[in-house]
Amino acid sequence: MRLLILLLFPFGLLAAPPNIVLIVSDDQGYRDLGCFGSKEILTPQLDRLAKEGMKLTQFYVTWPACTPSRGSLLTGRYPQRNGIYDMIRNEAPDYGYQYKPGEYEATFERIGGMDTREVLLPAMLKKAGYVSGIFGKWDLGVHKRFLPLARGFDDFYGFVNTGIDYYTHERYGVPSMYRNNSPTIADKGTYCTDLFEREAVRFLKANHRKPFFLYLPFNAPHGASNLDPAIRTGAQAPEKFKKLYPKLQAQVGTEQRKRSRYGDKLFTVPNRAARRLEFVGSVTAMDAAIGRVLGLLDQYNIADNTLVIFFSDNGGGGASDNTPLRGGKGQMFEGGLRVPCIIRWPGRVPAGKTSDAFLTTLEILPTLLQASDVKPPQDIIFDGFDLLPVLQGKTPSTRNAMFWQRRNDVGARVGDWKWVDSSRGSGLFNLKTDVGEKQDLSATHTGKLVELKQHFAHWKKQMDAAEPRGPFRDF
Repeated sequence: MRLLILLLFPFGLLAAPPNIVLIVSDDQGYRDLGCFGSKEILTPQLDRLAKEGMKLTQFYVTWPACTPSRGSLLTGRYPQRNGIYDMIRNEAPDYGYQYKPGEYEATFERIGGMDTREVLLPAMLKKAGYVSGIFGKWDLGVHKRFLPLARGFDDFYGFVNTGIDYYTHERYGVPSMYRNNSPTIADKGTYCTDLFEREAVRFLKANHRKPFFLYLPFNAPHGASNLDPAIRTGAQAPEKFKKLYPKLQAQVGTEQRKRSRYGDKLFTVPNRAARRLEFVGSVTAMDAAIGRVLGLLDQYNIADNTLVIFFSDNGGGGASDNTPLRGGKGQMFEGGLRVPCIIRWPGRVPAGKTSDAFLTTLEILPTLLQASDVKPPQDIIFDGFDLLPVLQGKTPSTRNAMFWQRRNDVGARVGDWKWVDSSRGSGLFNLKTDVGEKQDLSATHTGKLVELKQHFAHWKKQMDAAEPRGPFRDF
C-alpha cells in the first residue's frame, strides 16, 4: 500500500500530518497575559502567538485544579469517566510535615495513578507515526506503570507530582524530577523552566523531520512546593525576569502572617507585591521559553505545519489576576474554570481573531486526532468533538453544556446560564450579561434553576453508569 501511494504521489503531494505543540501553564490567571488584557505582565511570545492565531475567550477546563484537568486533556474524557476526579497528593505537608525516609513510598501520592486501562493521546498518535515527548509536569502517577513511557510517550523529563520547588525540584523535601522511568537529581539547583526549555529544544532538534507531539506542561506560575512558609507562599522567578518589573520591585517587602494549617505561629513572609513579582516573573520566564520553541519551528521551516495550543490547566491561584472573573483555582466560579487559550495553525485557523464560542479541553483530543487523521478507538466514549470547524467559522460550537464536580462542590453551565453550589458560594447566573457572577438570579428564575439542576443530575447519572476506573472509585 505504501509503495502504491508513493507511485501515485511521487512528489509528496499528500499533506504531511501536522506537528503538535501543546503548552500548558499552571495556575495562570485569566488576565495574566498581555493579549488577554493585562497592562502589567510581559508575555511578548504568547502575544505573538495570539496575533498569529486565535484567542478563545470562553474556554473551560474540566476541573478547577491540577490532576483531573490534565487527565481529561490527555484522555478526552470527563474526570468522572476516566477515574481521576480528585488530586493525587498528600495532605500532611499542608500542616508542615516532612516525610521521613521510607514513609513517602507508602503514601497515596506515591502509589496513586491513572487507571492503566485508559488510553492516552500519545498512544493514539503512534498509529500515525508520531514521536511524542513530555517535558514538565506529569501528575498522573509515579510508579512505572503510570509514568509517561508506559502511556505512549517516547521521551520524558520532568517532575511527577503536582508541584515542586523551582530550584531544588523537591516536593516538600522529596525529590520529584525524573528522566524517563528513573529519578534524577543531576540538575538540582537549576531553574526548572530553563530545564524544560532545554529538553524541548533537544527534542525538536532530534525530531523535527518527522511528525512529533511535543507536550510542554510548565509548572509556572504554580506556587513553590516548599515547606518553608516564606517560599511556599508563591511562585519563583530568576532575577533577570524580576528586573523587568521595577514598579513591583520598589514595593517588595515582608509581612507577618499565619500559615494556614501551620498553627497560630506568625511567620515572616513576602508581601503582596513580592508574591506578585515572583508570579509575573515566572510567567515572563515561561514566555521566553515558549519563544525559544516557536523560534525553532521557524528555523526549521515547520511552523506552517505545526498546530500550537496554549492554555492554563485551571483558573489562577496565588498572586494571579483573574479579572473580570469571580473566584479562582479550586472554585466552581468562572475564575476557577474559564482559562486563557490560544490556538495557532497557519492557513487553518484564522490569524489575529478572537472566538467567544463555548469550548473546553474535552475538545482538544478529538481535534488533534482529526487533524492527524487518526481514527479514535471505537470502544472508548469521548466527551468532546473537533473544534477546528468552529474556529474556521464553518459551524457553531455543539458544546451547549458543561458540568463540574469537586467533592461536594458542583457547577453546571447550560447555554449562557451557570449554576454553582459550593462551599465558597452558590447561585444562578446569566453569563451573557454577568460574566463576573455577581447577581444571583435563583430567586427570580426558579424554573431555570430547576432546569440546570436536572441537567446536572442527568450528567451525574451518566457518569455513575460509566465503566468504573481507579484510583478513587469503589468497584
